[in-house]
Amino acid sequence: MRLVLPAEVVSLNEPGRIFARHHHLRAYVALIVSGICDEAGDCGRFCARAGDVLVHRPFEAHQDSIGPLGAKIINFHLDDLPDTTFGFVVDLDAIVRTYERDPMAASRMLREQFLAHRMVAGDWPDLLAERLSRSDSVRLDQWAELQGLHPNSLSRGFKLAYGVSPKRYRFEQMVSRAARKARASGDALSVIAADAGFADQAHMTRAISAMFGVTPGQLRRLS
Repeated sequence: MRLVLPAEVVSLNEPGRIFARHHHLRAYVALIVSGICDEAGDCGRFCARAGDVLVHRPFEAHQDSIGPLGAKIINFHLDDLPDTTFGFVVDLDAIVRTYERDPMAASRMLREQFLAHRMVAGDWPDLLAERLSRSDSVRLDQWAELQGLHPNSLSRGFKLAYGVSPKRYRFEQMVSRAARKARASGDALSVIAADAGFADQAHMTRAISAMFGVTPGQLRRLS
């Protein structure tokens, strides 16, 4: 999957544009200035409109679909990320005007204004994504049966919602957890690999390199 490195830039997206599921090595937040962006990411699915904010943490993945009128988005780097994934700002116009002359001041204003959206319960693809994000032990056939779904319908429906199969999604979560731990801790890479469920350190290294374009050792040297 293609690695996308965020920057403080204005993104102009034509109507109907689709961004396939991709991973980000660094954190950033996206402020929707106009239009609609439907996002399916590691923390759920959201329909973001003007004034909404999508928070992307390091090593997370998401796919996006731009609405029929296109969308204008400003990507910000914030040192202090909000605790929640989806929120909004109180005065969008003030942030946009400030951004035109001082992007750093606009970043501070966004963080000060950020308020979390009230989250509502999702449907079964979202419930499964949450389960796969926190547990490697869930049996997909059993989970499908509990939901009254055929396993093939489960796989097709989940891929339609999140861009990957449930098995691939679970694997990506395992890789992302290992990458976060390799980046943040001083534990031996062999120990991290074993704890994360990889066959060995080499297996983990190949998976992280393929997904993020850097080795675990290089992650530790990133500024």
